[in-house]
Amino acid sequence: MRIGFIGVGVMGNGMVANLLKNGFDVDVFTRTKEKAARALEAGARWADDIRECVSEADAVITIVGFPRDVEEVYFAKNGVLECVRPGTPVIDMTTTSPRLAERIFREAKSRGIPALDAPVSGGDTGARNGTLSIMVGGERAVFEKCLPIFQAMGTNIRHQGPAGFGQHTKMANQIAIAGALAGACEAIAYGRAAGLDLNQMLATIGAGAAGSWQMQYNAPKIVAEDFSPGFFIKHFVKDMSLADAEARERDVPLPVLEKVLALMRGLDEKGYGEEGTQALIRSYL
Repeated sequence: MRIGFIGVGVMGNGMVANLLKNGFDVDVFTRTKEKAARALEAGARWADDIRECVSEADAVITIVGFPRDVEEVYFAKNGVLECVRPGTPVIDMTTTSPRLAERIFREAKSRGIPALDAPVSGGDTGARNGTLSIMVGGERAVFEKCLPIFQAMGTNIRHQGPAGFGQHTKMANQIAIAGALAGACEAIAYGRAAGLDLNQMLATIGAGAAGSWQMQYNAPKIVAEDFSPGFFIKHFVKDMSLADAEARERDVPLPVLEKVLALMRGLDEKGYGEEGTQALIRSYL
C-alpha cells in the first residue's frame, strides 16, 4: 500500500519510519526537505510537490503545523483535494480546528474522497516507538478501512464519532496536559526551593497518585535542563488557543488552561517557542 505523507518534522519522521517498518511504501513532501532527512534515510521517497506525493497514493496523511497550513495543503491550487484520486482516504493528523476538520470532510465527500481527522498524542517518543494515541473522527467504515495504517503508528486507536470529533477529543487531551504539565513544574519548583533531591522526589511521587505522562517523561527533562522539543511550545500555544476558543463558545470555564496558555504565550513572545513544552518551568524560575 502506498502512502503519501505531507509534513515531516519532529513527529512525522518517526511516524513515517514506522509505516515503512510495517510494509507500507511512503512518498513524503514537506516545505523544508532537510527536515525529512530521517524519513528519507529510512527508505521513504521524496516528492517535489503535493501532486507528486499524492496522485498515485492509496491513502494520504497530513501532519503540518497550524490550521492555515492545513487549509493551504488541502484547498490551495494543486492541493490534496485537487490532486488525490477519488476514493483515496485523506487523513489529517494535525491538531487543528474541529470546524476545519468538518469543512475538509464536506468538501472531500463532494469530490468522492473519504476524509478522517485523526490527531495524535504521545509526542516524539510515541511517534518513534509507534505507541501514539490516535483519536479519529469521520465515518466508521473509513476508519475501519484505515485501521492498519493507524496500527503501524499507534497502540491506542479509537473512533470518536463523526467528522471533527477526533479534534474535539484532542482539545480535551491538551486541556488535561496543560494542568498536568503545570503541576509537574510547580512540584519541581517547590522541591527545588525546599532543597530536595529532585530526581529522588520525582521517582517517589511519580509512582503514586501524582504519576502522569508529564511526570514520567517531561519532569526528568526539566530537572536535567533539557528543553529540546518533543513538542514545540509554539504548537502547544496553538493547540491551547484552539481549545480555549472552543470552550468559550460553549461557555465552559477553563481557568487552569487559561493560566497555562498565558504563561506559554509569554514564553513564546520571549523567543522560547522552538523549545519543548517542558520549558514551561522557565515561568517558575
